[in-house]
Amino acid sequence: MTSLRRLNPPVHLLRAFSTVVRFGGVSRAAEALHLTQSAVSKQVQELEKWVGVTLFERNRKRLTLTPAGERYERAVRALLSQLEAATLELITSDDRSGALYLSVLPTFGAKWLIPRLPQFQQREPQVTLHFVPYVHGYDFESPTLDCSILFGDGHWPGARAHYLVGQQVALIAPPQGSAGALDLRQPEDLIACTRLRHVTIPDAWAQWCVAHKVSGMRALDGPQFDQFQSIIRAVMAGMGVALVPRCLVQDEIASGMVTEPLPGYTSHLGYWFLYPEGRAHHGALASLRDWLLESAAQSAAAMLAASRAAAAKAAGADLT
Repeated sequence: MTSLRRLNPPVHLLRAFSTVVRFGGVSRAAEALHLTQSAVSKQVQELEKWVGVTLFERNRKRLTLTPAGERYERAVRALLSQLEAATLELITSDDRSGALYLSVLPTFGAKWLIPRLPQFQQREPQVTLHFVPYVHGYDFESPTLDCSILFGDGHWPGARAHYLVGQQVALIAPPQGSAGALDLRQPEDLIACTRLRHVTIPDAWAQWCVAHKVSGMRALDGPQFDQFQSIIRAVMAGMGVALVPRCLVQDEIASGMVTEPLPGYTSHLGYWFLYPEGRAHHGALASLRDWLLESAAQSAAAMLAASRAAAAKAAGADLT
């Protein structure tokens, strides 16, 4: 009968094995582990002896995983990731300090979050934020992701979501005096315009038409972009008009880099802070959540005031 001890290889042997596979060889794995190549090779050999299975084929000093090694490495990688996640949770769960791994959409991060982060650092200096690629923004099984800021309607299965900002939408047009400047006085005037679209919100213009009772617009026509920052720049360059969350374009509106001819539109989509249900009481995460909600409330109030001022200005222009 196989002993329980043999079924539980030491973690340092498993880590050496997984690192060799990840880096494609012993030399780079040794650098990553801060060990000598000889030490890493011995650990891999010791693991093979421990389990009694050949994990690598060795041809001319090159290592190639055996079929058994491939299966085992996938399982080992998952277990090590779970161990790292559990350890991180243990380290940071007793108080409101520690490291947080956050994924955020690029334009929102650059335009809204990053300018406000110094306030969070001053308020919670014991919390360190690490940004991970936004393409992994909903992979909460990953040990390197604690929370995300995503754009949507607030429904993500298995996650708790808190609305931040973004439902106030600005219809932006090229700046006055530019070659692409437009005279837009009523919603129907947009039928003849080039309408820029975000690839993840294909029905944005259709929803706008419904809200403004506009018919005859080909709502799915117009160039597509994958980031709001690119859309804002395209409007500034005179390429057309666009619908953009006001929180992302407030500065450009205020400075006259774009105009807002028809203000006052609210969407059902926005930016949400989300995390797994099981991490709701994570100390550092709770600190970030509380600060984000406070900052979002302040931002929403400021944008509402700006939107009302823009509407009043537009109404005054219509009377002249």
